[in-house]
Amino acid sequence: MKDPLEILELVPDPEIPVINIVELGIVREAKVTSENSCEVTITPTYSACPAMFTIEVDIIKMMKENGWEAKVVTKMFPIWTTDWLTDEAREKLRAYGITPPEKGADEHHIGKPKKCPRCGSEHTKQISRFGSTLCKASYQCLDCLEPFDYFKCH
Repeated sequence: MKDPLEILELVPDPEIPVINIVELGIVREAKVTSENSCEVTITPTYSACPAMFTIEVDIIKMMKENGWEAKVVTKMFPIWTTDWLTDEAREKLRAYGITPPEKGADEHHIGKPKKCPRCGSEHTKQISRFGSTLCKASYQCLDCLEPFDYFKCH
């Protein structure tokens, strides 16, 4: 039987399907509690993240398909931070057309230009503080003129 963490790597984020929930950093722990049972602790990217219910259902379903019974526990503290994104997730986001925050990003990065994931230019502007999901903002590159999402830091 596969390790619970390996199975969780098969669960894509429902809003950004190119990354999985482990790479996203919302899986805090996958603890084996008996021979075929485990407890998965997750932390939402935002307290009001609408994807959390879907993620919980997907975890339970994927674990069951792989021979595990899973209990999902949501912990709000410590709060999720973009520093929990793996380097692999950051590159996948960039390739998908979403600019990831740099490690250590905080409120000091607000208002600074974001690098266009398509052409690499930093000649960009924020179009809207809120993008296609709560965790993203909408930007436009002023060189290639393409719109793109920026995964907000926090």
